Amino acid sequence: MQESFVARISAELNVPVTKVAATAKLLAEGGTVPFIARYRKEVTGSLDEVAITAVRDRMAQLVELEQRREAVVKSLNERNLLSDSLKVAIAGADTLAALEDIYAPFRPKRRTRATIAKEAGLEPLADLLFDTQATLDPQAAAASFVNADRQVADIAAALAGARDILAERFSDDATARAKLRELYWSAATVRSKVLTGKETEGSKFKDYFDWTEPVAKIPSHRLLAIRRGEEEGFLLMRITPPEEDALAILENLFLRARGTAAAEQVRLATVECYKRLLGFSIEAEVRIEAKKRADTEAIRVFADNLRELLLAPALGQKNVLALDPGFRTGCKTVVLDRQGKLLHHDVLYATAGGAMQVREATEVARGLVAKFSIEAVAIGNGTASRETEQFIRALKLPSGIPVVLVNESGASIYSASEVAREEFPTEDVTVRGAVSIGRRLMDPLAELVKLDPKSIGVGQYQHDVDQPALKRGLDDVVISCVNRVGVELNTASKQLLSYVSGLGPTLAANIVAHRNEHGPFRSRRELLKVTRLGPKAFEQCAGFLRIRDAENPLDASAVHPERYELLDAMALDLGCGVSDLVRDGLLRAKIKPENYVTEVVGLPTLKDIFDELAKPGRDPRQKFEVFAFQEGVEKMSDLKLGMKLPGIVTNVTAFGAFVDIGVHQDGLVHVSQLADRFVKDAAEVVKVGQRVHATVTEVDLERKRIALSLRANPQIGAAKEQRTSPGGPRPPAAGPRPGQAPRPAANPSAGGWSALADAFDKARKN
Repeated sequence: MQESFVARISAELNVPVTKVAATAKLLAEGGTVPFIARYRKEVTGSLDEVAITAVRDRMAQLVELEQRREAVVKSLNERNLLSDSLKVAIAGADTLAALEDIYAPFRPKRRTRATIAKEAGLEPLADLLFDTQATLDPQAAAASFVNADRQVADIAAALAGARDILAERFSDDATARAKLRELYWSAATVRSKVLTGKETEGSKFKDYFDWTEPVAKIPSHRLLAIRRGEEEGFLLMRITPPEEDALAILENLFLRARGTAAAEQVRLATVECYKRLLGFSIEAEVRIEAKKRADTEAIRVFADNLRELLLAPALGQKNVLALDPGFRTGCKTVVLDRQGKLLHHDVLYATAGGAMQVREATEVARGLVAKFSIEAVAIGNGTASRETEQFIRALKLPSGIPVVLVNESGASIYSASEVAREEFPTEDVTVRGAVSIGRRLMDPLAELVKLDPKSIGVGQYQHDVDQPALKRGLDDVVISCVNRVGVELNTASKQLLSYVSGLGPTLAANIVAHRNEHGPFRSRRELLKVTRLGPKAFEQCAGFLRIRDAENPLDASAVHPERYELLDAMALDLGCGVSDLVRDGLLRAKIKPENYVTEVVGLPTLKDIFDELAKPGRDPRQKFEVFAFQEGVEKMSDLKLGMKLPGIVTNVTAFGAFVDIGVHQDGLVHVSQLADRFVKDAAEVVKVGQRVHATVTEVDLERKRIALSLRANPQIGAAKEQRTSPGGPRPPAAGPRPGQAPRPAANPSAGGWSALADAFDKARKN
């Protein structure tokens, strides 16, 4: 670790140098973000996970920059090109772009027009043109360079070759590149056009057939949509600034005279530089950087949505009857015990068929509820979900048995996965899917970690963004959520355990194998008996693992084993046991935390310990509350304009939020309809899983589109006018189910609203 990294990160993040240095040291020693944030507050000055992650990521970027710097120096050294001044310049480059600009003139090149001109002996002419712009007669100077043997046929060819050399020099100039790069970011526009002859085939991108928008302001989802159209061969995208401004920059840098014949040759070289070389080079850089920025925003939206979904309230350990609804094929029905173990499965023909089949299904369902002491009913929210809900409610079950519609996105992917086959090798995919639905009700986090987050369906353009960056971002979220909630050591799956700080897939599998062979863990210390789980891994993971009903009550809490001796000392000072401290708040009140401060344990850790003693192993998730859709509103044809309906937010995007109102088609609340005030970011107002009351403002049965509003007094039926109102173009009026790609925003001047709606349906890609 270099001290310069620490100082720079400190300045960039506005975090004291001491905190950055301490955090970097812990990370270098193998500390994980959750562990450092929770159990090393005294060392880092109580930095949170966001700050620690920022230090980690920035450190990685600076290491990458340093590695590239070393590679550049090595390349120049090997070719005897590294002068003292160049060494200083390279050492001072503080970004990858600046470093590459310095290296550009020395980078090994393929054979270019400039190299051909140099081979023809025209470099001295180029030097003359540039150095004596005010006085040189270019025609006379070029005459002596005409040489048929060297493919310089005449004066015009000589001057053209000299301009090629100058154009390449200008293109490699670090100052020119930096100034032009600045111009692109301040004044360039993104332009997209349809490729000739692709109008019909590429109609799904019709709204971008003639699109213009500043690159500095274009939203993430729009840039990704245009890039997708380009990659699929329907659009051409360019990012260019005003040409006159770009040329003015180059002329100001390289023209040393005005109005002379030699200066005109240099000016022509600047034009050649921009139009043939530098313009395309900087545009390529800007395209890459704009894509990175769009990816970062899309990944942020995805990560925020995923966090809300993973931290959704859990019903807890209940005997559950879970149904995966269906019409013709019936409802696959399973019974799960309080640990999520499959006890029974059947098929109920409750939503199709004759009266006899419905009566049989009713008898079977009532029998299962009684036989297995069912405490809750989970119903997947897909096809036939509302009909299945009606069937269950008609059973007149005891009021204490909640009936809950569960988001089943990704359940089919889980049911066909290796994880599901390993859990249920003898059951078919329909049984596995129903099990997943039931377990999601009991504990969404524990079940959803078995899926690739991309299959859960709360992202936008997730297949268009940088996949390694997306995986890193989503893995960070999953790890954060799992460790924040804590994991029950004796019941957790190896998939859930693998996200615990310091473990990973191998150690998680070893823990499960040890548990299967030796029985439940009786204490956290027994983890050290697990194959390959050493002291470092134990240090990282132990505090996040819980053992319910352990002999030591602290094993069921978030108090780290490294602090058990401290608690023993407190109990000894009060003449009681640790279990008494857990039970008796009056005893804890007698403790003065400042008496137990040491060099390694400060008040932040002591506060965490006392909070944990008050509620050992508390679940940070909100309390589960039963949600019900509006009775009698089960399909789109039941909707009426002005209806105010309960709903659940299923996805939050840059342009609004999708809400499930129980009609098998999510409605869209555009960002302009989220509140009675201006909303820049939808995430400011709504979160995935949030319960809302939305007003129906538009229904299009033919295209299956629903427009909703969360405003107090929305304009009913005015969505079309709102879409083209001041404030920017609007996205379509209805959303896909979670897992489908969000709609691109509309350009009112490019094809109209209906065209966009058609285009997006065809463009859904997941």
